[in-house]
Amino acid sequence: MKPSFDKKIRLAANLLGGLFLASLMHLSAHAAPWPTKPIKIIVPFSPGSVQDALARSFSNELGVALGETVLVENKAGAGGTVGTGIVAKSAPDGYTLVMAAASHNINGTLFPKLSFDPQKDFTAAAYIGTSSYVMMTNSEFPAKTVAEFIALAKAKPGQYNYASAGNGSASHLAMAYFDSMAGIDLVHIPTKGTGDAITELLAGRAQAVIAANVAALPFMNDSRIRFLGVSSEKPSPFVPGIPPIANTVKGYAFDSWFGLLAPAGTPREVINKISAEMTKLLKQPDIIERMRRQGIEIGNMNPTEFNQLLAKDFDRMATVVKSSGAKAE
Repeated sequence: MKPSFDKKIRLAANLLGGLFLASLMHLSAHAAPWPTKPIKIIVPFSPGSVQDALARSFSNELGVALGETVLVENKAGAGGTVGTGIVAKSAPDGYTLVMAAASHNINGTLFPKLSFDPQKDFTAAAYIGTSSYVMMTNSEFPAKTVAEFIALAKAKPGQYNYASAGNGSASHLAMAYFDSMAGIDLVHIPTKGTGDAITELLAGRAQAVIAANVAALPFMNDSRIRFLGVSSEKPSPFVPGIPPIANTVKGYAFDSWFGLLAPAGTPREVINKISAEMTKLLKQPDIIERMRRQGIEIGNMNPTEFNQLLAKDFDRMATVVKSSGAKAE
């Protein structure tokens, strides 16, 4: 027996009602507020490293702004690739970020068999700014200028060394690039972070370190360390009186961007919220002062612009890695 007209109407109404309810549930799920649990910022280097100090300088305020706790976790190893790999494999939900810098792109060329793709597996979340680097020696080392350092290294090739934050770190490449352009041969001592590299310098086990401003500035007036030059093409306002390395090694220049990256596929609304809150924080006088003390030149980029910078910098760093001759050891 065929269903009556009224029964057909009721069936259609029930069907439409079910579809409407399913649609509401779908929209509700997608409109759920973010965040609803703690957020982790993975620092792929050890405590005391550049990224570590930077992440901890704003994590509390970012947590307040987002309404959830922001935790900083150190996952050091292999020039930052261990911690970065953890984030690459994390769910793209905005709850796991990486505090990244130039080493993120360096690793894409330096390490031939990474478990992740520095470009395809990440997306920009929040741009912070840039920093130049400082070349330092132990004060007991006889070189007082970059030229004197080069002369000593040329006189004893392979007998002096430098420490870095690890294979693939920006401090590794910055010095390897300097070696190549200066025509010297230094032995590389990789450590787990910039703090560890500077410890090697203080102990006299390393003759040199090139460290980002954020790690170098606390030692500006330390009698145990001597600043020889800055990596920027022009003198840096953060370390007055210290000449550019380029004054001696023509054409040498090296700097690093800093920012938060998220796993690829993270929802755009989550990315925009992280970016918006970080942009607000970077306008606060106390945060600006913290960045200044760490030698960070604050920048202003939205996620799209930051992604464009990442792509351009990847190509630039590939050129620098190849010209420096640096290798993952």
